[in-house]
Amino acid sequence: MYPYYLIDEIRKQNPLIHNITNIVVANDSANGLLAIGASPFMSSAPEEMTEVAALAAATVLNTGTLSNEQLDAMRLVGRRANELGKPVVIDPVGVGATGFRKREIVRLLHDVQPTLIRGNAGEIAALAEIEWQSKGVDAGAGSGDIVAAAEMTAQKFQTLVSVSGETDIITDGQTTYFVENGTSAFTSMTGAGCLLSCVCGAFLAADKKPCLEAVVVANCGYAIAGELAAAELEGLLVGTFRNNLLDVLSQLDSAKIKQFAKIRRNA
Repeated sequence: MYPYYLIDEIRKQNPLIHNITNIVVANDSANGLLAIGASPFMSSAPEEMTEVAALAAATVLNTGTLSNEQLDAMRLVGRRANELGKPVVIDPVGVGATGFRKREIVRLLHDVQPTLIRGNAGEIAALAEIEWQSKGVDAGAGSGDIVAAAEMTAQKFQTLVSVSGETDIITDGQTTYFVENGTSAFTSMTGAGCLLSCVCGAFLAADKKPCLEAVVVANCGYAIAGELAAAELEGLLVGTFRNNLLDVLSQLDSAKIKQFAKIRRNA
């Protein structure tokens, strides 16, 4: 039922994943993609976006350190990827933090058709216009129904949505999956969610017809890698966890994901 084999396909295909990402996480994102068998391409120069879109198997747009030049590049490469029928992942980092971010990210989501919006609970709540208390780019907390927020966002932008958290939520607005793997160590690592967006991009690139279940398995595989990386630690060792995560991702395969997967679907 679930395309666990996609991790093996990534290693066979070595898809080029283009990233316009933030300066905080660029190195980890590139190394994480290499670890799962993909090839990272890190560029945000507007002058080469049309060519890059043609070269890449998927594009990941991350708004963590947003600038007007980045936004111009995102629109150029996103629109061209749309024209070429290639997956586009948008990670709306900090969308609820400031008026500028909210305005420009929503505009980007209207200018570029994402295949997937991947964010934390606070970001998805902001896109769904649900009240949520967050600080900067943190997930924050709220009393709203985050499952409903995810489904509303998917319907609003006609896209897949993935929400990372204690339980990951993945939906197309109608069918919703829950991934119950993971570790609290992710919250102590800067850019853990950003790397997940890159992983999702690679899984969508490896799928012949990008689908909801590809994102489910991407979330599940990444969460399992976190679990296994944290299990090797005696207490919280943030630096060691980061290195362990890359090591486990480099050894991840379909059999391991299937063995540890904790996935359920809404009724």
